[in-house]
Amino acid sequence: MIDFEITTPEKTVYKDKIDLAVIPTKDGEITVLPNHIPLISALVSAGELKLKKGIEEFFIMVSGGFLEVQKGNKIVILADMAERVEDIDEIRAEEARQKAKKLLEEKREDVEIADVKAILAQSLMRLKIVKKHQTKKKRF
Repeated sequence: MIDFEITTPEKTVYKDKIDLAVIPTKDGEITVLPNHIPLISALVSAGELKLKKGIEEFFIMVSGGFLEVQKGNKIVILADMAERVEDIDEIRAEEARQKAKKLLEEKREDVEIADVKAILAQSLMRLKIVKKHQTKKKRF
């Protein structure tokens, strides 16, 4: 078993023992099993984190931050943003996507394009994850 914790500046999103984690890093997706070598990596700007505990699978939308796999079967993720699949508000994500898309189309000078693109990527990932897991949402 692996001690797993994912935390944002606001709260601890998930903390428990797990069997494996599939983590989207800037260097590609990695799977961490028990006795993995220690490593540190940056997370993608918007991606899906998969956790497995027994036969159950859990999914978390992550955006930015860092992963540390520590000696002794411990994973710590400090994410800029993380949201469990069952906590994602599909309507809010769609509204954010539409607003970001509109801001990009308007090409306004008072809008920071990189920030809008990040919001767009996050809302698209939220929508993708929600649609993918709608029928199998689980509480954990």
